[in-house]
Amino acid sequence: MAEKTPIKIVLGESPVVKVIDFLIDNQEFDYSLTDIAKGAEVGWTTLHQFWPELVRVGIVKKTRKIGRAELYKLNLDSPLVKKLIEIDFLVSSQLIQKELVKQKVVAQ
Repeated sequence: MAEKTPIKIVLGESPVVKVIDFLIDNQEFDYSLTDIAKGAEVGWTTLHQFWPELVRVGIVKKTRKIGRAELYKLNLDSPLVKKLIEIDFLVSSQLIQKELVKQKVVAQ
């Protein structure tokens, strides 16, 4: 079993959190909804149940259209997204710090 990511440690592993976590980890890129569902390991139908709300509150934004596929990415201008990224970073930092302390104790 893979280790939980920082954002999943704090917010759990609901489909919404899985999608946001995937987008935070891949914030440089835009994706189709099919690719987001696959990358976040959530069902396509499940994604469509909450996706409009993520768009409405500004967590994600449409970037372009390729053929019939609309592509989206994390809205890095959103204050909410900035806070989610900050939480991800803070939890990561704490986990790294704890691991370093643990390794130092073990190494002595």
